[in-house]
Amino acid sequence: MDFIGQVLSEAFQMILSFDPALGRVVGLTLIVSAIATILGVVVGVPLGVSLALGRYRGRSLIRLAVHVGMGLPPVLVGLFLLLLFWDQGPFGGLGLVFTPTAMVIAQFLLATPIAAGVTAGAVSGLPPAALEQLEALRLRRWLKGRVAVVEAGSGVAAAVVASFGRVIAEVGAVLIIGGNILDETRVLTTLIVQEARQARFGAAVAAGIILLALSLVVNLALSRWGQRPVSP
Repeated sequence: MDFIGQVLSEAFQMILSFDPALGRVVGLTLIVSAIATILGVVVGVPLGVSLALGRYRGRSLIRLAVHVGMGLPPVLVGLFLLLLFWDQGPFGGLGLVFTPTAMVIAQFLLATPIAAGVTAGAVSGLPPAALEQLEALRLRRWLKGRVAVVEAGSGVAAAVVASFGRVIAEVGAVLIIGGNILDETRVLTTLIVQEARQARFGAAVAAGIILLALSLVVNLALSRWGQRPVSP
């Protein structure tokens, strides 16, 4: 217990002092995760609505791809992007290896299926009467989708929360494609891995506490949004 107490003491001291280097890691974590989540939600939520309400050719294949993507191992995403963006790869000329942009792309690929799958489940789970009324409305498809998103607001909020949780806690893909470079691609998860490997447990726990705090704040904010009253 003395060891645990010492580690926690060091962690809280680091948090209270909040070294500028740690601040840069936190900032990059938020930027990369926020951009990837927004992009994933922008693509995933409409896709989920279309899977729940649409009737079109190829829908079953898209649904299968979403389900596979929801459980896709992040390290495979990182490896796939590394092969694409490596110097000898098809997109090697873009120079994206070990950059925040590549990290955003990796997290976007992980967030989109989560947003789509959870949204599809939320919209499909609306009461049958609501779905029938929605189908009877003489509205354009995108307007029907908008109404469905509003009606399934708590479920869509859960989709956003799940997408953000997926990307901010991800380590495998960003470690492979980002490289954990100081002041360039180091984020909280890769910082935790590095500090734990070097037995600097106080620093690792400090980064973990900050990561948990960020996730908690975002979860609370989005949960409140999802529980807001819906206008008739």
